[in-house]
Amino acid sequence: MRTDMAENPEAKRSCCSLPRREGAGSAPARNEEGLPTTPPALADIAWFDAGIATVGTDRPVIDADGEGPARQVAVRAYGLDRHAVTNARFARFVADTCYVTDAERFGWSFVFKDFVASGTVTSQPVGLPWWHRVDGATWRLPGGPGPLRADDRHPVVHVSWSDTQAFARWAGGRLPSEAEWEHAAKAGRAQMRYPWGDDEPSDRAIRCNIWQGRFPHINSLADGYGGTAPVDAFEPNPSGLFNMCGNVWEWCADAFHVQPLTQAAKARNALAGRNAERLLKGGSYLCHVSYCYRYRIAARMGHSADTSTGHIGFRLAYDRP
Repeated sequence: MRTDMAENPEAKRSCCSLPRREGAGSAPARNEEGLPTTPPALADIAWFDAGIATVGTDRPVIDADGEGPARQVAVRAYGLDRHAVTNARFARFVADTCYVTDAERFGWSFVFKDFVASGTVTSQPVGLPWWHRVDGATWRLPGGPGPLRADDRHPVVHVSWSDTQAFARWAGGRLPSEAEWEHAAKAGRAQMRYPWGDDEPSDRAIRCNIWQGRFPHINSLADGYGGTAPVDAFEPNPSGLFNMCGNVWEWCADAFHVQPLTQAAKARNALAGRNAERLLKGGSYLCHVSYCYRYRIAARMGHSADTSTGHIGFRLAYDRP
């Protein structure tokens, strides 16, 4: 099944892929200069010694995403947030800086069909009927105008890669590299499929927040969540990191790139370069083994830096003082 899925164009596109935004938003109103940094408490950071990280896999599932081959990368000592950045923490940043996100500048963002308020007028990307372009969808209103409000304990979503850069300056951190992200997700080990080991999650062994049922029509909600879960839901990995797979995709520092071993890979890199794509890791609550098997540590995805959706968030890394 995994080989077939790797060759399936639908799987390559996935429930998570979206078209690039076209045009420009209105002029931003941003005030980020001259403010002190606001680092998190040390207890909220997991620290890792310098060493060699194994990145990628020699058993790729979706070749087009550049999951392989496995390679060795040296990493310096660093820290990583134990949780994805919450709505509460992002709200403090906005209160301090008056920052306006890309979704707010553009006036819209992408929302999964199940969270669009009844009666909302939307448009949909061609071939992706589960995604809706919703006017007024932002980190504060993740479903757009309607009853759904951002929950303080849940990860902030509808944030672009560009938004994370402003937050990182305020928080005194930075986005992790892919090597740092994978090294932390595996608790410093060489090879693990998931943060908990190699066992596939199931409706009986619930280890993360992913789609359960038949995507995109039936979600059994066996894990208790239809959308995002609190950032400390489920068991952490051995390094004390929560939700490194599932829940929300997480932006990384790297530009998106795949190994140029084939013409298809070269074409994908050319497209990523034209769109200034950035790397995301970890999968989301929309991932499912039958269609978007990207909640594995080695899985990856690229989107343009101004992309925002209801299933993309982030966490920060920190240089060791």
